Amino acid sequence: MAGTINTEIAVIGAGVVGLAIAHRLLQDGREVVIIDPNDPGSGASYGNAGTVADYAVLPVGTPAVLKNLPSLLFDKTSPLAIRRAGILSLAPWLLRFLRQSLPAAAKRNTAAIAALVWDAADRWRQLAAEIGGEDILQARGCLYMYESARAFRDAAADMTLRRGYGVSADLLSPAELAVMEPGLPDVAGGAAFFPKALFMTDPGLMVAILAASARSLGMVHLPAAISSLMRRDNGVVLRGDDFRVTARHVVIAAGAFSRPLARLAGDRIPLDTERGYHVEFDTPPSMQQKPRLTRPTCPTTRGFYLCPMSGRLRVAGTVELGGLKPLVSLHRLQMLEQGARAIFPDLPPASRSWMGFRPSLPDSLPVI
Repeated sequence: MAGTINTEIAVIGAGVVGLAIAHRLLQDGREVVIIDPNDPGSGASYGNAGTVADYAVLPVGTPAVLKNLPSLLFDKTSPLAIRRAGILSLAPWLLRFLRQSLPAAAKRNTAAIAALVWDAADRWRQLAAEIGGEDILQARGCLYMYESARAFRDAAADMTLRRGYGVSADLLSPAELAVMEPGLPDVAGGAAFFPKALFMTDPGLMVAILAASARSLGMVHLPAAISSLMRRDNGVVLRGDDFRVTARHVVIAAGAFSRPLARLAGDRIPLDTERGYHVEFDTPPSMQQKPRLTRPTCPTTRGFYLCPMSGRLRVAGTVELGGLKPLVSLHRLQMLEQGARAIFPDLPPASRSWMGFRPSLPDSLPVI
């Protein structure tokens, strides 16, 4: 055996959740080993839309989604879709999702999510200040853009619902939107503006700074994968190739990869995988002083975010249910690129693309 490690706390998963947990424990004087075969923050914590979305109180499953579920799931161009190869393995998850999309369950889940995210912006400001990442956070809010007058009218009820859960939201006319974001095309609808949302101009860099801060506090990163987890009277034994970790406590924060680990711990979690995508367009030097967009903007009918990140425009979003196989659905990347060009026809060739895995629960709630 190459190594045996004894520690007070082992955190499995070096994404933003695992690192934030490790960082807080280290601040409290705890001994922490974080275990992940990949570089910290190289998965979904890197590839996301970078938005601290206090307004995102609605679960994925709602009565509206339930009504349109067949067309949503089986239309390859839908913002919410399913890989047909994964239908059978997803069946138990989908049945739970259907139940959670019923009115009473969706209302209950919305209230739970709202209670969890109401102070997310304040907590991120505090964490960014602690680790030296303040410059990456922008307090410019976020936009939902409605390209038709009908979509804008329908948004009124949505915003009323969100305000009922404490979300700050303003509806903007097309003229007001044009003043706020003059680089966007004219639209017939308008926009919803969420003024309290924060935006990370580089989420990957933010997580790298968090990891460096945790290391400075004494965190040890073991770059390995866990193959077994066994409870013992004095704690938990974790094993992988040529190593063993004995920990008094274990935190499973491996995102989409958490289900088999939770099962080894005795917890059967109805967790499956959302496959997330992004496409990036590098910003030419001539445009960096006057970017085409200054805050994250979601064209709501297209199901993605336009994210003006440092030196590039990231187009991120859509939900594809389809498991942990690394096969990329090229048409999802093409959807993002075509949708972005519908908003900004003069975009240069795409600079890079990404696909990663996010954990997904039928009720959209975290497992704590």
